[in-house]
Amino acid sequence: MTSFETARKQVEEGALHAVYPQLYGNSFNTEVLDKRYKNLIEIHNKLYKNNAHASGPLHLFSTAGRSELGGNHTDHNLGKVIAATINLDTIGAVRRTDDGLVILKSEGFPVVEVDLNNLGVREEERNTTDALLRGIADGFVKRGLKIGGWIANTSTNVLKGSGLSSSAAIEMLCATIFNSLYNDDALTPVELAIIGKYAENVYFGKPSGLMDQIACAEGGVVGIDFKDPDNPVLTPIDFAFSDYGYSLVIVDTKGDHADLTPDYAAVPLEMRMIASYFGKHVLRDVGIEEFIAAIPLLRKKSNNDRAVLRAYHFLTENERVDGMLSALQRKDMDGYLRLVRQSGDSSYKFLQNLYSSAHPADQGLPIAIALTERFLNGTGACRVHGGGFAGTIQAYVPLDSTEAYAYEMDSVFGSGSTTVLSIRSLKSSLLL
Repeated sequence: MTSFETARKQVEEGALHAVYPQLYGNSFNTEVLDKRYKNLIEIHNKLYKNNAHASGPLHLFSTAGRSELGGNHTDHNLGKVIAATINLDTIGAVRRTDDGLVILKSEGFPVVEVDLNNLGVREEERNTTDALLRGIADGFVKRGLKIGGWIANTSTNVLKGSGLSSSAAIEMLCATIFNSLYNDDALTPVELAIIGKYAENVYFGKPSGLMDQIACAEGGVVGIDFKDPDNPVLTPIDFAFSDYGYSLVIVDTKGDHADLTPDYAAVPLEMRMIASYFGKHVLRDVGIEEFIAAIPLLRKKSNNDRAVLRAYHFLTENERVDGMLSALQRKDMDGYLRLVRQSGDSSYKFLQNLYSSAHPADQGLPIAIALTERFLNGTGACRVHGGGFAGTIQAYVPLDSTEAYAYEMDSVFGSGSTTVLSIRSLKSSLLL
């Protein structure tokens, strides 16, 4: 029996059924999931059945997307966040090869091929998956770890451009493959995330932080403190919002992310500008009382009230994250939701990332917030999700109202705009 036939038979006989609840929460269709994985295996066979360098069994991997729960625009100034690994994932069918090549075919994208004998940075690969793969491989080598060839195809239901970190999911999938196939899972999720950040920063050319990678790889709900960016402190929390009567929902307002780079870039720059007046590089090193006392002088020196307000958001949001973590640890859902509302309010008024000042006519996020607050009528909570300026909002909706809420949001923003999420407890991992 071939590797392909063995893997397909295992899926057909229910080899993944025990792990589905850890991957997809309380609500999933076993038959649909089996079909999804069998289809992945069959595509792998069609793509690579004539590859003479493949050896060993066909493996299945899964890495999830993530949802930011608290700490909006705080990680880039070494702040605190809460994030959750979610039930939307990128799955891969993988086999080892002996030719020193990595070949990756992601559904809907061109084939990526990286020669592991040449791991230098290539300028022509900036902003490509090729760069990420090459950088991840180099990150393993720099740690004295093993790398080797593999062939893979992937499929994802992590919504692109929705703030759920589809790019970090593919990064962590590739890192997990190297970690599992060649290093006996020697690295922790945080160590894999640091390698992903290295690949993004040095090879891909994006000055990202660590939140997305950690949240995609870690599993469950986790608080992350970035005070020491090379050694972030994690606080895992066992919590399912559905157990307390609420659905965690994302609404994609279908905003255009084009030309928003200056808006995103301005947030950390303005925060650091305020920090610099205190002789600090990041706001994490500035105390809130010290900041409040200095506001009159800051306004004069910076001539930028928005920067002052964004600094205020950072300092108060950091405090809120502590409160949100404490509320979840105490199983205090009402207290947690109160702080979610405060986070959303602060993002709207002080961080000011619900629409671009360069495109004031495009305000899909505020419309979604307005409609959600009216629908919830004092229950639940909602806030901007992720980077903002366009994209998605996050809402906590009572379970018995979720279907009606989805219908209303889809009627405004289009069919499929609303996605109900579940918390995934399993780390980025080898499944089969």
